[in-house]
Amino acid sequence: MVPALEKILERSRRMVFFGGAGVSTESGIPDFRSVDGLYHQKFKYPPETMLSHSFYETHTAEFFDFYRQKLIVHGALPNAAHLRLAKLEREGRCAAVVTQNIDGLHQAAGSKTVWELHGSTLRNYCTRCGKFYPVDFIEAAAQAQPDGVPRCTDCGAVVKPDVVLYEEGLDADVLESAVKAIAAADTLIVGGTSLAVYPAAGLLRYFRGNDLVVINKQPTPADGMASLVLNRPIGEVLSEE
Repeated sequence: MVPALEKILERSRRMVFFGGAGVSTESGIPDFRSVDGLYHQKFKYPPETMLSHSFYETHTAEFFDFYRQKLIVHGALPNAAHLRLAKLEREGRCAAVVTQNIDGLHQAAGSKTVWELHGSTLRNYCTRCGKFYPVDFIEAAAQAQPDGVPRCTDCGAVVKPDVVLYEEGLDADVLESAVKAIAAADTLIVGGTSLAVYPAAGLLRYFRGNDLVVINKQPTPADGMASLVLNRPIGEVLSEE
């Protein structure tokens, strides 16, 4: 428990949380940009290339092989940060969670109002008929299909994860809802994000409230504007112990 943060939370009535990959690293999910992150590992192509829309279109089998290996996670559970935010929502103090993560852990912790800027690995849709498929279907395609590409059982088209790839735009409705939530917040807590990914990082400019709190292990571009900066693991900071 951090007294300075708890004091801010006590006076806040409409807090919004904006988070990134660092929120889930304490649940065992690797991030992208740290020393041990995905972008520092060696692959046949750069990860940014393999997670692009054009690679998905032109190297579909390789895209799904990489996607299954690196983006679908197993056994991850919500950590202290996810659980505290869900509790703050139940108490009527956290108005929304805006996340860049695609793992669904905020919802697993109990948060109801979650705006997933980059989508979710838990949702998958047929690109032709729109039929929904769970994440298990994407995994099973590795054995069910000769090329490992998941295909709709109704129409045979490719089943694509509801994840925003490079070269794709953010969902307009999700983006609008996130902007409205941040603009109406009296406190904005930014946690576990380097604020390097746009347009998501640009959402901070809509905040007009009293207290901006930044919780991240490394410095961020928002530190100079913040009421409070904590360079510590976010689960440790948001823990009530």
